[in-house]
Amino acid sequence: MTVDTPVRRPPGKDGGRAGLLHRVSGWSMRHAGLALVLWVVALVAVTAASAVIGDNYRNDTSLPGTDSQRVTDVFREHQPQGDTASVQIVLHADGGLQPEKQRIASMLAVVGDLPHVASVADPFTAPGSLSEDGRTAYATVGLDTTVEDMPVEDVRTIIHRAQEFAVPGLQVEVGGDLARSAAESEGGAAEGAGILAALVILVFLFGSLLAATLPLLTAVFAVGSTLGLLVLASHLFTVPDYTAPVMMLVGLGVGIDYALLIFSRYRHELLKDGIDRATASMVALDTAGRAVMFAGCTVVIALLGLLALGLGALQGVALGVTLTVLMTMLAAVSLLPALLTLFGKRIEKSVRKHAAKKRRTPGDGWRKLAALVQRGPWVPLVLGTVALIALSLPALDMRLGFADAGTDDPAKTSRKAYDLLAQGFGPGFNGPLVVVSEGNAAAAQALGQTLQADPNIAAVTPPQLTPDGKIATVLAFPKSAPQDAATSELVERLRDDTLPALESRTQANYLVGGATAAADDFASAVSKRLPIFVLVVVGLSALLLMAVFRSILIPLKAAVLNLLSIGASLGVITLVFQQGWFGAQPGPIEAFVPVMIFAIVFGLSMDYEVFLVSRIHEEWRRTKDAGEAVREGLANTGSVITAAAAIMIVVFGAFLLSPDRMLKQFGLGLATAVLLDAVLIRCIIVPAIMRLFGDRAWWLPRGLDRAVPTIALEKDYS
Repeated sequence: MTVDTPVRRPPGKDGGRAGLLHRVSGWSMRHAGLALVLWVVALVAVTAASAVIGDNYRNDTSLPGTDSQRVTDVFREHQPQGDTASVQIVLHADGGLQPEKQRIASMLAVVGDLPHVASVADPFTAPGSLSEDGRTAYATVGLDTTVEDMPVEDVRTIIHRAQEFAVPGLQVEVGGDLARSAAESEGGAAEGAGILAALVILVFLFGSLLAATLPLLTAVFAVGSTLGLLVLASHLFTVPDYTAPVMMLVGLGVGIDYALLIFSRYRHELLKDGIDRATASMVALDTAGRAVMFAGCTVVIALLGLLALGLGALQGVALGVTLTVLMTMLAAVSLLPALLTLFGKRIEKSVRKHAAKKRRTPGDGWRKLAALVQRGPWVPLVLGTVALIALSLPALDMRLGFADAGTDDPAKTSRKAYDLLAQGFGPGFNGPLVVVSEGNAAAAQALGQTLQADPNIAAVTPPQLTPDGKIATVLAFPKSAPQDAATSELVERLRDDTLPALESRTQANYLVGGATAAADDFASAVSKRLPIFVLVVVGLSALLLMAVFRSILIPLKAAVLNLLSIGASLGVITLVFQQGWFGAQPGPIEAFVPVMIFAIVFGLSMDYEVFLVSRIHEEWRRTKDAGEAVREGLANTGSVITAAAAIMIVVFGAFLLSPDRMLKQFGLGLATAVLLDAVLIRCIIVPAIMRLFGDRAWWLPRGLDRAVPTIALEKDYS
């Protein structure tokens, strides 16, 4: 194996002052073998440590200051022992359940002897467990542990043993959150499908399996190391259990993307006359490497902007994905240079061989596209903008919530149990409102009577006192399903009108909680804090772009176009998952998906913005011809941007294969945003805008020029 010794970087404007990027990448190239070994050791060490210690993922759904959170706090105060988990065995027989009473009793006895089962209620004697027509019933299976501590395999055992007693005429299904989780954890290999598709694209792009493997290998090392660190971090911070798949989704896309941008510039430099491998590596890291570091910083800023929302459920995800991006940045400027040094000779041979097979000048098609756009820039600009706005319009009707079993695959037992309960006991049975009374017994009785008189409530349970006798709880079953807008309107009316009027009469305090109320509270909290979040992310990113490109128009353009691509992706999600296009199960959009997509997409959009505009800026500095700079910039980056986008699209799109509805929404939203951003915005709209801007694109008022620090992304290697 030939190891290339990099040449010393020639002094330029920086004098002898080497930045952190040069110190890290330079060391990796000088000690390529050691750098690779260190990455392998790090990956093995964190993986082994995480396997030994295990994870401590916790879903923090707290919403301080909301009614639903106050209900939770009241229960914790007055029931300090906490609640154990449970599942429901739902039974249905068209001819009535009485003839199957003996079989059902045998089934309940078998389930009662399974691990972690503390009690099994008899559906024929438990109050309210048998429907009025006698055809549907449910048996509550109490467990001796919490939801977090219940082993998934033991839940599956309960499901399988219960369903063994199903016969023609007797349907047995198992519902509840644990049953949903057990089914979802049996998901497929979305990550593997994405990696395989990415490898195919890279092979076609570079014409070499070795060259195609390097960006992929860099991403896998970064994501693998981060996954182990995330498991360890879950013992120090509150990290939700869905952080790992989201982290892998983002990490694979970003990791391949960053490595590809640097490797593509390295390949471009290799094809120049008189450029050796060491110099090509140096130039690639000094240009594309700097752009990658800057783009990564914008992703981190966007993700950390989630902290401004103050929502515990998102902070752990933001920190986890931020760690992923930082690791991919580190891998791109340390592991990739080492791999380029170790395999440089073979890569150079394959690159030159692949280039020799091409008949056209590299980038010739992109030059023609840029020239075509520049001849009539208003047409593609207007048509492209109208298309983005049209796709964004459905997002105005987006309804946020949390998925329940009603949005599961109809083939799942949790969905079948949900539907049977809705048919037998009413659509609101699956999402009762938990109404708490803080007062005397008379106040609790008045609460029950008031709720029973509400025309949108189907049934109300008698008030149940907590062990200390200070709190009474009433379950109110709406006439509408948990995911229906009518249920959210009922919650709002109870809180704003019905209960305040009752409080004035009884001098008691009433709170409305439950899953539906919590979803409404979360959506309200996100809506109230979203402007701050958007302002923080857009403002800081615009300042960074202004410092890099010494322009006021470039940041404004980037902010507007990024917002349009995000709006379009959210519009597509609304059409598919809320309105049920293409056969998707209709329902609300997961409450935290829009803000997560905003943070991730805004950061990823900056990748292509920085990569394209920095190359245009580099050409403009060299020629001072705005039109030629746009053509050459697109010619040198168009194929890389579209290839990187194609890889991200297949990686993100592969998560549509996941059984998890949240991951499907993430995958579709991110894939749509990247497609629109890379193809429509970067390759058509941006060249049109830059043509209209002309030299004014690089104008910055003198006052701002003096106030804003200079961040250099390009070196003059012309």
